[in-house]
Amino acid sequence: MRKKVSIIGAGRVGSTACQLLAYRDVCDIVIWNRTEGTAKGIALDLIESAPLEGFDTNITGTSNFDDINGSEIVVITAGMPRKEGMSRDDLLNTNAEIVKGICLQVKNQAPESKVIVLTNPLDEMVHLAKRITGFPRERVVGMAGILDSARFRAFIAKELGVSVESVSAMVLGGHGDFMVPLPANSTVNGTPITELMPKEKIDQLMQRTRDGGAEIIKLEKESSAFYAPASSLLRMITAVLEDKKEVLPCSAFLNGEYNISGIFMGVPVVLGSNGMERIIELKLSDEEAAALKTSADKVRELTSHIDAML
Repeated sequence: MRKKVSIIGAGRVGSTACQLLAYRDVCDIVIWNRTEGTAKGIALDLIESAPLEGFDTNITGTSNFDDINGSEIVVITAGMPRKEGMSRDDLLNTNAEIVKGICLQVKNQAPESKVIVLTNPLDEMVHLAKRITGFPRERVVGMAGILDSARFRAFIAKELGVSVESVSAMVLGGHGDFMVPLPANSTVNGTPITELMPKEKIDQLMQRTRDGGAEIIKLEKESSAFYAPASSLLRMITAVLEDKKEVLPCSAFLNGEYNISGIFMGVPVVLGSNGMERIIELKLSDEEAAALKTSADKVRELTSHIDAML
């Protein structure tokens, strides 16, 4: 029997993630949207592409939460997207109500699932998901660090004129203005970028990484990023479904790691069939550790608003 992945929200991120996952042909998919016709239309469109792409994935479009019953993974993408001039934090109250309602359904319909949250503000929404579902921290993670690290890798590769496959990068911290790219842990074929670029250029790339989502919104006006976020979700989903034990930067609940407790924040984790199986603690410089603490303080401030709502 094939495993089931449910994607909550049929917007541009959710529908693109559904498409990418269908092409992998590794599970059956439910795509849920409050507008049933939208979900059913996306499902039908993808099913009609199956003979051309060569997949047999069963795709169900629905507005009925009963259909997520038995899901191995539930992915939450629903929520109001950012528009030009908005920060991720501006979405807090509106998206908290949306995510809360979804998580109550997940708790009832898919109590054994692993939950991956994408809705912004990310770290606060994944914190809310854990509080509402009551799931252990291993089964609730947020997608952010993979996207942030991918952006950093793309900018490094373009600057140095090398393949992105030769570049590795790591971004920690909250998914926002206080994220913490790690230059010493970002390499080209094993050589730290600190040996390949001047500090001023690295600082520019780090800031562009922090502004990555806003840059796209400024260009598109009415849309936020969706291709790279959907690809990032696919990486997490397949790591869990295929028990890859892959080390990926994700928003995870910290319980003393990095001297931080009680909040979700981006750190490298091992993702496998049990979800977030462990957190990898990197050795940070004093400057990086201070930046991570600043990021944690910002996340904690917003998370306190979530706790006050419950």
